[in-house]
Amino acid sequence: MADRDRENDEWTARRVEDRLAEAADVMRRLPPVRVQGYFNTWPAIAHDFADRVGCEPQRLRRPSPSPDAITRAEATLLWLRWLEVEDARLVWMRGERVPWRVICQRFGIARSTANRRYDYALAVIVWRLERRSMSKAWSQRYLFERARIMREQ
Repeated sequence: MADRDRENDEWTARRVEDRLAEAADVMRRLPPVRVQGYFNTWPAIAHDFADRVGCEPQRLRRPSPSPDAITRAEATLLWLRWLEVEDARLVWMRGERVPWRVICQRFGIARSTANRRYDYALAVIVWRLERRSMSKAWSQRYLFERARIMREQ
């Protein structure tokens, strides 16, 4: 993914969505936070076959993310600062692949409203990633029009 980011400097909503999904996946795969200072000096118990009969197999975990993936995820999380709090939560929930129905229930909005807010938030992120200045007074429609015009140039 890092090679793809270097090759293409143009940011799109699809590319931002992919990075948000990757960041959510990286955060999910990080090891759990534990209290420091506690440890166990007992050796690990070696179970033989008779002990394991009837037991459910251990759940396999995906490997920990690479340092590059963690760095990209941290940079992606900083993008959420450019959004309003509710919009940032909505974008992060979509990054975690939460269904639209759950998102709509959580925010108490219709599906079309959620989709419009999501598209607007992605447009804001793309606009800021391309280092363009943006006024807080801009409406959603105005930003969409400006983004469309900039893409056509």
